[in-house]
Amino acid sequence: MLLSREDCQTIHAAALEVLRDVGVRVDDPATVELLRQAGATALAENVVSLPRTLVEWALAQCPRVVRFADRAGSVREVSAEGGTLVFTGNALYVTRGRERDELGAADLAELSRIADRCDNVHGMVGTSVADCPARARDFVGFRIMAANTAKHLRPCIYTPEGARLVLEMAQVLNGSTSLRERPIVSTGFSILSPLHWTALALSVFRETAGRGVPVMINSEPLAGATAPVTLAGCLVIGDADVLSGLVINQLLEPGRPCIYNLGFAHVMDMSSAMALTGAPENALLQGAGADLAHFHGLPSASWMCTESTLSDEQAAFEKMITGLAHAACGVNLIWGAGNLESTLTMSREALVMDNEIAGYFLRFQRGIPVDERSLALDLIKEVGLTADYLGTAHTLAHHREVLSRPNLAFRNRRDIWLAKGGLDFAERAEQRVREILATEPVSYLSEEQAAELERLEKQGLAALG
Repeated sequence: MLLSREDCQTIHAAALEVLRDVGVRVDDPATVELLRQAGATALAENVVSLPRTLVEWALAQCPRVVRFADRAGSVREVSAEGGTLVFTGNALYVTRGRERDELGAADLAELSRIADRCDNVHGMVGTSVADCPARARDFVGFRIMAANTAKHLRPCIYTPEGARLVLEMAQVLNGSTSLRERPIVSTGFSILSPLHWTALALSVFRETAGRGVPVMINSEPLAGATAPVTLAGCLVIGDADVLSGLVINQLLEPGRPCIYNLGFAHVMDMSSAMALTGAPENALLQGAGADLAHFHGLPSASWMCTESTLSDEQAAFEKMITGLAHAACGVNLIWGAGNLESTLTMSREALVMDNEIAGYFLRFQRGIPVDERSLALDLIKEVGLTADYLGTAHTLAHHREVLSRPNLAFRNRRDIWLAKGGLDFAERAEQRVREILATEPVSYLSEEQAAELERLEKQGLAALG
């Protein structure tokens, strides 16, 4: 925990003052009218002041527990009380050695197949798909992901039409079970920080409302550029950003499951003018974002990333520090598995490396239970001074739940390492990717589902002209 409850209260009070006195720009007349009828007042054209009472009403509507389902039968719950899931990241490019290319449909299929084999990755995020029309990349990408992984699906939406088609496709996958009952898909959108909801963002909220589909409300303040350089001031902007989105979503669908996401916050590198993602200040902002979310009683999200352009040592240590900080602060959804280069790029090798990193920080997060079973006092008395715990039934019964078992990290003697080829961590990641992609692809669509998704995709493409 980085912020005390008093710190959260101070930041929140400042955010409420900003929402009242500065207001929010809303680029949609229907949403402006919806807000006005709920008690907001106009400050200027398309700019509304949100009163404290409206914000408090919206917070009271939000469910405290949000559920995420996959197609393998698991339903996981997250809340301010706990639960952490790891998702992949969005990107425009894919790495090929030291080079990068635009990310295409075949790349997304391969990344989905790899994510499907990563035990510590729980959700697959949609990416740009360069070899299909820009306005179709959300629903085309959704079909590709659905065919290649059983993980929870989190498409990135680019048009209102795409939002509608994605939910139609998700319902095909769910059969007769509603998305509210089995939320195999979630959605979300980012405000144009500070305090500017675009017409596209608002249309996505509107098109996906009414079905109980979880929505992640993202603020991406840039400390030193679009927000104060002081981290507390940046958090004030972020809190105001997210709260304004909560108000809009609860007016559209009271009781809609919402994820409070201040964890996409960046800091500006003043020497390069880069928006950083892997700096220690990112870890501080994103951990503090979780504290604010939990202060409001809501689940939180963040993004672990790196400025490294390769799956190298820098990528590993920056992903570990941000991921560990997020897990330690109780972030509920951690994005970015596979991301490099300030979230611009996805890497197959980074995805399996991040799966390993996630295994470490998720184990750290579970902590040390202290109870009669774990204290093992009777066993300690029984074994006495012999130090022979290895052969006891207690060790046999509990070692798997206590001791981690990595997939890539080497934990053995040097002679065994040399006999296995003397590979370093990055080389083992490359080997793991080759092994996964060499296996026969698994299709997660029935013939009927595949045909219906293809029909909807063709329908969407035809509508684009």
